Amino acid sequence: MTNLNETQKDIVEEFSIFEDWLDRYNYLIELGNDLPAIDPQYRTNEYLINGCQSKVWLHADLVNEKIEFKADSDAIIVKGIVALLVKVLSGRTPAEILENELYFIEEIGLKQNLSPTRSNGLLAMVKKMKLYALAYQAKASQKS
Repeated sequence: MTNLNETQKDIVEEFSIFEDWLDRYNYLIELGNDLPAIDPQYRTNEYLINGCQSKVWLHADLVNEKIEFKADSDAIIVKGIVALLVKVLSGRTPAEILENELYFIEEIGLKQNLSPTRSNGLLAMVKKMKLYALAYQAKASQKS
């Protein structure tokens, strides 16, 4: 598996193919459509991310010391955004998630091309994923 920064670099390259933001939005929608369905038991208020205008559900499991994220949204663009985050952060150790900056968001122009409410939602998603990483890291350090 490629490391977190290589995955971010790949995403930046994928997005550089598209000339304008309409094409990038269409690509985001495709990514969202390819996101595996989340188990219905995680489509509850307990897994909703606060701070998102749309509904975004996020669940994380620790499998072989790596975090596996599952997510879904009721909005097609937002589902694409969360699919990107899952692509970058899923299958990583808590330390990898906490120690790396998510620079691809800035480099593909995502932050600049989102409405303020979507931008806040994006930050809320990243924050929640980092909180999961922090919680799993703390749990692991208690064991050792």
